[in-house]
Amino acid sequence: MTGAGRVVLVGAGPGDAGLLTIRGLRALEAADVIVADRLGARGVLDGLEAEGIELRAEVVDVGKLPGHHAVPQDAINSLLVALALDGRRVVRLKGGDPFIFGRGGEELAFCRDAGIDVEVVPGITSAISVPAIAGIPLTHRGLATTFTVATGHDQIRSLGGGRDHTVVLLMGIGTLANSAITLARGERGGHCPVAIVEDGYGPGQRVTVGTLDTIALQAARRGVRSPAVVVVGDVVTLSPYAQPLVESSETHRKAAQQ
Repeated sequence: MTGAGRVVLVGAGPGDAGLLTIRGLRALEAADVIVADRLGARGVLDGLEAEGIELRAEVVDVGKLPGHHAVPQDAINSLLVALALDGRRVVRLKGGDPFIFGRGGEELAFCRDAGIDVEVVPGITSAISVPAIAGIPLTHRGLATTFTVATGHDQIRSLGGGRDHTVVLLMGIGTLANSAITLARGERGGHCPVAIVEDGYGPGQRVTVGTLDTIALQAARRGVRSPAVVVVGDVVTLSPYAQPLVESSETHRKAAQQ
C-alpha cells in the first residue's frame, strides 16, 4: 500500500483533552499513526484515554525535553513523509497551535515538497489559554489593546511599548532574569506587573506574581520550572492572584501623594 497516505497537523492545545477541537479529535480517531510531541500532546492523549476514548492508532513519541531534542526536527520531517508514502494516515499532534512556535510551517512545507497531501487543524495556543486560567486577558479596555508573543530565546531589546502593550513569553524561564532587565529598561519600568503560570492545565499548575524588578528572584526562590508562560503588563493586575501586588501598588501611590 503506497501513495495513498496523508498528514494532518493537529494542534493539541495546552494539554487538556477538553480543549482539543472536535475536528482534531476526528483526525485522531481516523489516524493509523500519531506522531506526538511531549508538551500538550501527551496530556491530551492521556486525557482521552481517561475518558474512555480509545484510539486505534500507533503512537510514536518524538517529544522534546528542555535542552534536549529527543528526535531532531529533520528526522521528524522525514518520518512524516515516510509514513505517508507507506500509505498511512498520519496525525502530527503538536502542543498548542502548530503555527505558534511549533515549527508546523516547516513540517507543512517539507511534506508538500514531497508531494504529500497535508491538512492543518489549528489548536488553542498556550500563549492565550494559559494566562486565561489565571484570570489574565491579554487585552482589556483601558489597560491593553495590543499584545506580542515571543520566546525567551528571542532578542527582545527592540520590543517597544509600555505597560499597555502586553508581552507573553513562551519558553522564557531559563532567560527570565535577562528578559526582565531588558523590558524594565523601556517604558514599562521596573514596577511593571508580571505573572508566571507554570504547568497550565496540569497537576503542577501554579501562579507567581511580581514585577519586572522582583520576578526573577521570586521565581528562583519558588523553584519555578518549565513549562511556563510569562505575562508582562498591566493586564496582570486583573488576576485574582495579583491582589497583593495591586494593594502594594495602591499603598505606594497614596504614600507618594502625601
